Amino acid sequence: MSLSLKQLRYFVATAEVGQISQAAVNLSISQSAITTAVKELERHVGAELFVRTAHGMDLTPAGRELLSHAYDILKKVDDATHLNAVSNTVEGSLTMAATYTVIGYFLPYHIERLQRLFPRLDIQLFELNRESIEEGLLTNRYDIAVLLTSNILNPQLTTEKLLSSTRRLWVPTQHPLLQLPSVGLEEVSKEPYIMLTVDEAAHTAMKYWSASLYQPKTILRTSSVEAVRSMVGNGQGVAILSDMVHRPWSLEGRRIETITMRDPVPAMDVGLAWRRTVEFTPAMLAVRSYFQQAFHIPVSRVA
Repeated sequence: MSLSLKQLRYFVATAEVGQISQAAVNLSISQSAITTAVKELERHVGAELFVRTAHGMDLTPAGRELLSHAYDILKKVDDATHLNAVSNTVEGSLTMAATYTVIGYFLPYHIERLQRLFPRLDIQLFELNRESIEEGLLTNRYDIAVLLTSNILNPQLTTEKLLSSTRRLWVPTQHPLLQLPSVGLEEVSKEPYIMLTVDEAAHTAMKYWSASLYQPKTILRTSSVEAVRSMVGNGQGVAILSDMVHRPWSLEGRRIETITMRDPVPAMDVGLAWRRTVEFTPAMLAVRSYFQQAFHIPVSRVA
């Protein structure tokens, strides 16, 4: 059996998060599919790629070497199969604004790809809150923005969703809620709750909490995702946050599990925004086309 791109993608996903379970969540596939792919890959290369430990999956020396090659292979495949409608001769400058969450957990990979694909394009990146981004787009200070589009209500702006990141309950390993057949806001309301505030997370959370019969027992409001991660990992509380910002380990090395909620909790939508009446430049068209093809969005005319 020959090596496949699917095997490489599953291997990379597992290596990056150190857990088959979390890699399966990120890829929206079964854990058995990843396990099978990794075993087939190990048979193909003739070496163990991971050491299975109590903490997850650690790369062996052979695994680290393969990971480097896998990145190169997948990068070349991406370059060959995407952006075939966009010329890499695009040049000039583009001002892009983004919010904290987007810059921290979404954008760096795509900025690197854009710089590699369009070496003559100068992307000037700015981190701002939503209100400042909206004002900057309307006054032409920024050409385009990448942010949580679910937060934008200004009718003078056009948005285009790229992805929806499911929000789930974060709990420490061996938490009693992991043993229940289902978990809803009722059960969560009985637990100490850590409320993230950055990027209007608290405002969004209170919308779905207010629509229920329950309220969170908030013990801390913080703008730090890492603080939430550490406190959950240390057993000091629980939180509801998106898969995009989830990592299976806290800074202290404590395991963080996720639970899909029984009650409706809106996903976190990430996408592009621009002024509705703006005239798209070649640079803006190139960037928008990149994201459309990267996320398999039908290419459409500028709205």
